[in-house]
Amino acid sequence: MHTYIPRGVCSRAINVELDGDTVAHVDFVGGCDGNLKAVSKLVQGMTVDQVAGVLEGNTCGRRSTSCADQLVRALREAQGAA
Repeated sequence: MHTYIPRGVCSRAINVELDGDTVAHVDFVGGCDGNLKAVSKLVQGMTVDQVAGVLEGNTCGRRSTSCADQLVRALREAQGAA
């Protein structure tokens, strides 16, 4: 399990687990509970590149990032650490 500390969003941490390049598990700490649970379920089984293709660059309100965008950063960081 890899823990990423997001920046510029409401969630306080993103825990990710990869099986090779495939998302095995995602768990957000804080943030919009229902939405982030849904995002976690939707990305499970996708590759890091597939998730990035859909969520990278997504914004939240006036912010230049979002929890979904930060998830991509968390996955890439976990991928690099493996």
